Amino acid sequence: MSFRLKKTLQCTFFAFSVLPVCAQANLGLQAEDIFELEYASDPQISPNGEQIIYVRNSNDVIKDAKRQNLWLVDSKSNTQSPLFSDENRYNQPRWSPDGNKLAFVSNVSGSNQIHVHYLKQNRSALLTQLKSEVSDLTWSPDGKWLAFSQKVEEKPTVIAKMPTPPKGASWSEPAIVIDRAYYQADGRGLVKPGYRQIFILPSEGGTPRQLTSGNYHHGGKLAWRTDSKSIIFSANRISDWEYKGLEGDLFEVNFDGQITQLTSAPGKEHSPSFSQNGKQLAYLSASGELNPYRNHKLNIMDWQTKKSLLIAEDFDRSIENPTWVSTSKLAISYDDHGMKKLATITTNGKISDLTDSLSGTTLGRPYLSGQFSANYKGEIAFTKGSSQRPADVALTTTKGKVKQLTKLNEDLLAHKELGKVHEITYASSFDEEQIQGWYITPPNFDPTKKYPLLLEIHGGPHLAYGPHFSAELQRYAAQGYVVFYDNHRGSSSYGKRFAMLLKYKYSSKEDFADHNSGVDAMLDKGFIDKNNLFIAGGSAGGIATAYAIGLTNRFNAAVVVKPVINWLSKVLTADSGLLQIPTQFPGMPWEHMEHYWQRSPLSLVGNVTTPTMLMTGEEDLRTPMAETEQFYQALKHRKVDSVLVKIPGAPHGIAGRPSRMISKIEHTLAWFEKYKK
Repeated sequence: MSFRLKKTLQCTFFAFSVLPVCAQANLGLQAEDIFELEYASDPQISPNGEQIIYVRNSNDVIKDAKRQNLWLVDSKSNTQSPLFSDENRYNQPRWSPDGNKLAFVSNVSGSNQIHVHYLKQNRSALLTQLKSEVSDLTWSPDGKWLAFSQKVEEKPTVIAKMPTPPKGASWSEPAIVIDRAYYQADGRGLVKPGYRQIFILPSEGGTPRQLTSGNYHHGGKLAWRTDSKSIIFSANRISDWEYKGLEGDLFEVNFDGQITQLTSAPGKEHSPSFSQNGKQLAYLSASGELNPYRNHKLNIMDWQTKKSLLIAEDFDRSIENPTWVSTSKLAISYDDHGMKKLATITTNGKISDLTDSLSGTTLGRPYLSGQFSANYKGEIAFTKGSSQRPADVALTTTKGKVKQLTKLNEDLLAHKELGKVHEITYASSFDEEQIQGWYITPPNFDPTKKYPLLLEIHGGPHLAYGPHFSAELQRYAAQGYVVFYDNHRGSSSYGKRFAMLLKYKYSSKEDFADHNSGVDAMLDKGFIDKNNLFIAGGSAGGIATAYAIGLTNRFNAAVVVKPVINWLSKVLTADSGLLQIPTQFPGMPWEHMEHYWQRSPLSLVGNVTTPTMLMTGEEDLRTPMAETEQFYQALKHRKVDSVLVKIPGAPHGIAGRPSRMISKIEHTLAWFEKYKK
């Protein structure tokens, strides 16, 4: 019996005894509803446009894990059917060029392997027995080959030769020797020795052949040459690549493993895509400047001369996923003022927006998200979301008419009243910079009443929120809070100038002014209780929250999630220091200690009086637990009411499992309820 059916029966059975409770459940998102949410991702339109295969994401309430199944949608009738829908996981569905087969990756055999499904015969073939994860699965134009990338492991470094243990002895595990600069990764722990290489595999089965080699990582989006004889890819093949994280060039590799370098501009070139006739190669490029934010620009290379042109050079946004839809036009997406837009761009640089409803593939918080694919008929399948719904599958053409094909959450959400999302713009008290934000009003909102306000700050800091579905913020609204969030200076989707306002100022009185001015703007609306103001945020938002309570005591309570508290210690212990130090700071910590300390919330802890909950995953390597504990112990020394919540097994993505998301939300609500006046 499904969890949804159980809940329905419970409400029916107890209709007379607890009818008010079940009726109340219709007002807003409840904690248990998070397990029932679904969303579409990775929609792939067939070459003829008649069908779309997509990944249907749902949750297993027993295993507390995500399900990923493959479903087919008929683009004309809107009818959908399961292709693979069971307890196993399926992803990376890719149509063969003739549209008769589907390649995908699944763990149905016990580990993640490549499979091909023959649609007319309704038969599937297991093609591989690989030892590591598969990425970048791509068909050759002639349909005879599949290309992919995977990590090829190497033997770990050994320094000391140990004696052989006697028979029956139980010695400790051998020492782990680390000699690389990049040696750990959040969510994976210690990085095992090895490098990502590109392989090809006969699409009818056979032995994978490794094409690339060397102590470099190769991968990302792969583009087959139209004659199916070579592959274009991006790689950083500089000898000290660990220290040059902003670099990357395009290369071509043939079946003999011969590699030819195609680009050499400073910065990174990536995401190659051939036109149908093979005469033009589109790709993206980003500057190698040591800045925390860089726009990604569209380039088109004449394949015969290998000369490239920068397209729409003055377009002040980052372009994503350039995909040819004709010989002179590509489909793209880009972020703009809190929305992810689906658009087309001509080879002359003319951009035409199709829709701003590309959204819905992040459930927790209202980040910009979404995916699309396109065919040469100009048909585009994409994930369509809104402030009220996670992603469904939708279809549009280069003329911009949108047709939604699925309604994955109507059974759960159609009978519920969710919080409504409203836009607000205001001037920052620091310098009158215009700031865009949104607020969610609770179900049954009455503007004549007073409501507690919850300020929730996004991470990044060079990311963005928008009017998108958020399970976390909808839960807060369901409990009677007006939830306010903004895209403070440094946020993406407003161009380079706005993003760079936070260079060397993360966190600072400047971004605090953006948040604080937003709270004032909300108070001016008349329905906020000035005596019940709360603040929360995660990652960069956790830093901003901890910094804010060192500057003001206007908030009743704070929840600081996975923060950086002391930049001097963070950048030399976390997994991100190699890139973060040169792009977000003016130099090394020992050269600029005063600057690092000024940016650290710990420098302001002597001012803090706000009751504070701290929450971090025990396996977080991006903002390690020691950061959280420094703030917690400092608050305890000062006898500030505080509590430390550790999430066992969780990396930086603290809400990666449904129960962890619920735990994060419910702990936050419980802490705030304690300090309501």
